[in-house]
Amino acid sequence: QVQLVESGGGLVQAGGSLRLSCAASGRTFSSYAMGWFRQAPGKEREFVAAIRWNGGYTNYADSVKGRFTISRDSAKDTVHLQMNSLKPEDTAVYYCAAKKGYLLSGRIDDYDYWGQGTQVTVSS
Repeated sequence: QVQLVESGGGLVQAGGSLRLSCAASGRTFSSYAMGWFRQAPGKEREFVAAIRWNGGYTNYADSVKGRFTISRDSAKDTVHLQMNSLKPEDTAVYYCAAKKGYLLSGRIDDYDYWGQGTQVTVSS
């Protein structure tokens, strides 16, 4: 059974940084792509970043390019999202997701497994 467990959320001032982690278990993820999505109150869930587990290819939403970095630690089956220069509009619940196959995707429906989410709040 695949489990994705996020951690690292919290409250931070604008301009600050946070590092989210997603611990993955229950499967060999070498043929998977991993993604981070977020959902702000009253808004739809949106794509943030994705990484191919094998090879480390990445993709980002325009709104976070240059500020967020997605990475993976294959030895620990963990995916990270380093978030710098945070803005109040980054406030949301952040979700980790896994999809079968190598192709990166920003589409929610392409992902097979989801974590429970971790809250990120950026104060102005």
